[in-house]
Amino acid sequence: MPEEQVGVVIKFFSKPGVAAIQVSGGGIKKGDVLKYTGHTTDFTESVGSMEIDNKAVEEAPAGSLVGIKVKDRVRENDKVYKVVD
Repeated sequence: MPEEQVGVVIKFFSKPGVAAIQVSGGGIKKGDVLKYTGHTTDFTESVGSMEIDNKAVEEAPAGSLVGIKVKDRVRENDKVYKVVD
């Protein structure tokens, strides 16, 4: 399946399991399938919960800083791709 880069991980908060992602292209919507890749990171999952400035949102446009709940650890500078059909 083709992928397009939609952002980069800025920070990871281990206690709530949230990745802070700087959205660069295309934007991210709830339900999108995202792939996280990096030096030791490689997993795919759909977006269940995301927030901007501690407020739940349905989508994050390019240029925004969004927090997305993730199942595994991610690291700074990991790339985030949207899996497109």
